[in-house]
Amino acid sequence: MKEINENKKAWSMLSKDHYEHYKKRLSDNKIHINENIINELGDIKGKSLLHLQCNTGADTISLARLGLNQAVGVDLSESNVFYANQLAKDFKMNHVSFIESDVLKLDEIHHEKYDIVFTSEGVLGWLPDLKKWAKVVRSMMKDDGYFYVYDSHPFFHLFDEDLLSLGETKLKYDYFNVKADEADEIGGYASDVKHAKNYWWNHSFSDIINALIEAGLEINYLHEFDTLFWQNGNMDEVKPYLFKYKHFNNQLPLSYSIKATVKR
Repeated sequence: MKEINENKKAWSMLSKDHYEHYKKRLSDNKIHINENIINELGDIKGKSLLHLQCNTGADTISLARLGLNQAVGVDLSESNVFYANQLAKDFKMNHVSFIESDVLKLDEIHHEKYDIVFTSEGVLGWLPDLKKWAKVVRSMMKDDGYFYVYDSHPFFHLFDEDLLSLGETKLKYDYFNVKADEADEIGGYASDVKHAKNYWWNHSFSDIINALIEAGLEINYLHEFDTLFWQNGNMDEVKPYLFKYKHFNNQLPLSYSIKATVKR
């Protein structure tokens, strides 16, 4: 698929910069994941975890530091996986490994099952087919395991992002029957902005939830947050890695989480 191939090339341009950025961040041996995720995951000591769309593996390593028995990251970009494996070697994380794969095709090459299937922070919009994605998620879960996603809110993605930083809400994007939104730049949060064509699909909440249900999962909870996990302009960092608009306090959902288990 043209869009997936372009995304793969775009993300690969950021790999080395991301590796260097996150190697410095992880060198303090702390957990660099926002507290919403940490609180909702709870005690994961001794568990196995599959991290979908893991980029260069920084969050995979942070999750492993919470006491996982095994952590496996998956990413589309060969370059991302190369640097993720290097990051694991740098920090002697022998129980952390990485797989190069399109998430939508992961079940064709990987057949292990996990206690936790995890994905977070700017992930689902890079996938064109959530029904296929949800089937892959289910295929990777143990029957008594669970799936967890933490991502930016579909409602947030309707608005002109530049005007939001000025306190204005102007609809810019579609919510239903969304086609891929094409952009010419990528990066900026852990590297310089690169000029590269890339594609993003904004999925509605019904698309996300129904895909999981159709794959045989049941929703344990859906939580919404008025904090974002990146600085979108004129935001306050209210907690580590969590940002909020002063002018939209308690008014605009910016992120959400879902936990799902196998339907009995």
